[in-house]
Amino acid sequence: RSSSYYEHLQTLNQTFAKEKRKKIVLKPAEKYLEDADLMEMVNSSILPRIVVDLHKAAFWANIYKNLIVREDLSIHSGGQIAWAFRKNSPQLKKIVNQFVKGHRQGTLLGNIILNRYFKNNQWITNPNRKAERERFEQTVKLFKENGKQYNFDYLMLMALAFQESQLDQKKRSPAGAIGIMQLLKSTAADPNVGITEIEKIENNINAGTKYLRFIYDNYYADKQNMDNLNKMLFSFASYNAGPRKISKMRALTKKMGLDKNVWFANVEVAAAKRIGRETVQYVSNIYKYYIAYRLTHEHLTAKQKVIKK
Repeated sequence: RSSSYYEHLQTLNQTFAKEKRKKIVLKPAEKYLEDADLMEMVNSSILPRIVVDLHKAAFWANIYKNLIVREDLSIHSGGQIAWAFRKNSPQLKKIVNQFVKGHRQGTLLGNIILNRYFKNNQWITNPNRKAERERFEQTVKLFKENGKQYNFDYLMLMALAFQESQLDQKKRSPAGAIGIMQLLKSTAADPNVGITEIEKIENNINAGTKYLRFIYDNYYADKQNMDNLNKMLFSFASYNAGPRKISKMRALTKKMGLDKNVWFANVEVAAAKRIGRETVQYVSNIYKYYIAYRLTHEHLTAKQKVIKK
């Protein structure tokens, strides 16, 4: 995060070298991943470890039961963190103090919020565990073929499918969604998709990918102020909630003074406000699954290069 972090890290590595231990290599986090997202990924064993501020780690360790906080491996200390606002603001100070007093952990409202948004949430699972990885290997060829046909990163398609079904073609939803891409027959039969027999895995993946391509091309491909990653994130959101609903959320985002072309911390705020957290969590999970798949792919590729040498 700062040069002082890397100076402390260098000192730690010098100590490790004397003790004949492997050095610590820090990599910058993905642009849209917050510290809480990274800790969720550690909790699910997607990432081996991360560096975060102690107060954040201590808080989330109460929620993510697989987190181990290693204060003995600090790479920076002595800093101070606090909320701040302009001096001589008695009215704001009064409101903030009243809010903190009535909503902090331990109060009735505080405990309700903590349970609703943290302890009762549906956290991600590791898509690279043995059983999940076996389903990955069984389906990756089909996803590569469809990714090539419809010009999508096949790992992004697989992240979407993992969120929908855990890559399980046998899955059926109460609403009638079928298979690995969790499609309704009516959606697959629509002229914009036109694929039948989605009970067959190859047709299911093909139909889901073609439907995603339809969403992308008709709602986001021509958005000049939207980068490619956000075009995918909005397509995922539309796959879940419907393109028209997401279009309304983008309009609301603009009225709220936020960027309608950025999903994270912008349109997702409007979506959480109007249509609930399902779609917000849905997109967030897919992004994390994609990162997990990509990191594994990079690791395996690097390993193969070493073996060839």
